[in-house]
Amino acid sequence: MLYAVLLPFIISIIIPFVSKFKDKVHTGYFVTIVPLVVFIYFVRFIGEGFSPVTRNYNWIPSMNINIDFYMDGLSLLFVLLISGIGTLVALYSTFYLHKSEKLGNFYVYFLLFMGSMLGVVLSDNVFGLYTFWEFTSLSSFLLIGYWHHREKSRYGALKSMMITVFGGLSLLGALIYMSVITNTTSIQGMIAQKELILNHEFFPLIMVLLLLGAFTKSAQFPFHIWLPDAMEAPTPVSAYLHSATMVKAGIYLVGRYIPIFAESDWFFIAVSGFGIITLCWGSFMAVRQTDLKGILAFSTISQLGMIMAMLGFGTSVAIFAAVFHILNHATFKGSLFMIAGIVDHETGTRDIRKLGGLMTLMPISATLAVIAAFSMAGLPLPFLNGFYSKEMFFGATLELGGGSGLVYNLKMILPYLAVLGSIFTFVYSMYFFFGTFYGKKPQEDLPKKPHEAPIGMLIPPAILVLGVILIGLIPELINKPFIAHAAEAIYGKEVDKHIYFWHGFKLPLIMSLTVIAFGTILALSRTKWSSIYGIIPGKLSMNKVYDGFMERLVSYSGTVTKGYMNGSLGRYVRWILLAILVVTFSVFGITGGFALSFDNVSPIDVSALPELLVAIMMVIAAVGTIITNNRIAAILILGVVGYGLAILFVIYRAPDLALTQLIVETVTVALFLLVFYHLPQLEKRNDSIGTKTFNIAIAAGFGLLMMMVGITAHSSKYFDVISDYFLKNSYKLGGGDNVVNVILVDMRGLDTLFEIGVLGLAALGIYGMVKLRNERKEDS
Repeated sequence: MLYAVLLPFIISIIIPFVSKFKDKVHTGYFVTIVPLVVFIYFVRFIGEGFSPVTRNYNWIPSMNINIDFYMDGLSLLFVLLISGIGTLVALYSTFYLHKSEKLGNFYVYFLLFMGSMLGVVLSDNVFGLYTFWEFTSLSSFLLIGYWHHREKSRYGALKSMMITVFGGLSLLGALIYMSVITNTTSIQGMIAQKELILNHEFFPLIMVLLLLGAFTKSAQFPFHIWLPDAMEAPTPVSAYLHSATMVKAGIYLVGRYIPIFAESDWFFIAVSGFGIITLCWGSFMAVRQTDLKGILAFSTISQLGMIMAMLGFGTSVAIFAAVFHILNHATFKGSLFMIAGIVDHETGTRDIRKLGGLMTLMPISATLAVIAAFSMAGLPLPFLNGFYSKEMFFGATLELGGGSGLVYNLKMILPYLAVLGSIFTFVYSMYFFFGTFYGKKPQEDLPKKPHEAPIGMLIPPAILVLGVILIGLIPELINKPFIAHAAEAIYGKEVDKHIYFWHGFKLPLIMSLTVIAFGTILALSRTKWSSIYGIIPGKLSMNKVYDGFMERLVSYSGTVTKGYMNGSLGRYVRWILLAILVVTFSVFGITGGFALSFDNVSPIDVSALPELLVAIMMVIAAVGTIITNNRIAAILILGVVGYGLAILFVIYRAPDLALTQLIVETVTVALFLLVFYHLPQLEKRNDSIGTKTFNIAIAAGFGLLMMMVGITAHSSKYFDVISDYFLKNSYKLGGGDNVVNVILVDMRGLDTLFEIGVLGLAALGIYGMVKLRNERKEDS
């Protein structure tokens, strides 16, 4: 399982090299193999006898942070969606993206996202979950902003990242709270101790933080505003991220934690309430759009709201319907996104006002579109899978009962809101299909002459539409072996639900017929009532709230930054040192951390002439460094202090430290001389008495602080002395007699490696600045 998650990350490293041969073979063909392999690996788990699979790998055992994987029916459903639709999207992209594009970048981002999503749905450790969760935000940011030369792409990418990362940080807070309360980082371990969380005083805060993470990711009202702007991404990205994977991550999160939160009335109010509002608002706003992908974006918002509402119901019927609709939505919405991309690719526009009559010019695309759109509308036809889950949704709203107050009132109005949202779902489905493929022929001034797409571009949506039909005709084929397991993973008990097309002439069917009747009337009269959008929402928009917030944030940040960033390096150093002084001395004072002990120190013979002479020399050199007005002289005098320290190490029998000090001091003095030689001469400063006093106070205070830290480090005995461990194990574990060398190379090898890395980055930065300066000189 670990290798299946790591495979996309590993292959992403190879993609830049493979993409160099894109002129001969499109990179997409190579990438398609990766999700296909993952899909084949996991599809073998489908079956009625399936039981959860766990895999545990140590990562940071001392902090109880491990890479733990847990795959039950819910995880398996999402894994197959991620890998299965990922395969089709990768194949589709080989025909959608031209070889002249930066294919290496695209497919690296694509694989990073796919691996991150696999990690999200398979992780049992909350910190692993959060790590992969944020990787999905980062990789989706790169995918949405793939065409970064477009301002709208950059805007959409930043918007999605700001909102989803805000939710991610909220989620982290919830995960940390639950981890502390239950004393475990395992999700299944938390579920086993759900009573501790439910009865904790911070339970309301935990629930709010977790739902913020889920709502922002799954574009629930009012955080839905990022999804329409994300449509600036290439269509393969929209088909993958915004129909089957990223936007479903929040759905997965709520489903995974339902066993903990389902008993809370406020969980039902929040999840079902915001879900049903999202359904109604998203479907209503979809009819307003003129961009094909804009219509699909708001339709995705509405469908996600419907799934979220069903999860909030918490009943076995609702959860089964939610899981079933997750699969159904992925099939018909993924194919519709691909068809929208085909229309754009073959006509040069997605503006539905310029389209129409494409049925005769693009008959295969039109056939695929009509099946997918009618399935999304929930038409009662036995070969459309969308009808089954929509009918279950209506039935689930009718089975809700009990409760009091707000809970009771919400349960009473849910069926009516479900019908209202579904009416507009029907309208936008008809609007998408008939506005694109029926009616007048396309205008002559289209950027491209419309024609049918190449067969390679039609295969992926055709496979998804075939899935729509097969699930509609033989739904029981996937019920017990697949859907039921996913529902049971959420519900916590066996879910015995059969999928039938005909349930008799009952209230859910009447609700469906009502949707069709009113939906048809509204679809046919759309131009007559569309002026209502001037009133609702009118000038009100959550986008304006977001834009206003971002403008004020940037403006305020600029004001604050200009307050202390005035270009004076001396001022920056003073503020940094002052902050260190205030914080450290405050901690010393509050905790009583300062300690003074003369135990285990080398004896000092004050009558010994060598030590006394060296100490006096170092003091004189330190004072001389301060008062000299020449940089070169200051560096040389400072070197006296360093070499004096090396002599003291020799006197007190520390040859290793003395040798290290000599080497470091020599290199440091040489580098300082090399760099400072090119700086201008020091000028006499006319600082005020107050500035000079402030500088003296900072310098004296920092010197005192370093002295106190050094004394406390030696004197405090809060922990066992670690030197004993190194002395006993350096030879056994590191194979070296020199303890210091073993510590640096073996015991603290990663620290040393990162220190070298920091120095390397600093060197590259300096090299870049020097090179830039030379280029500017040449240009001038």
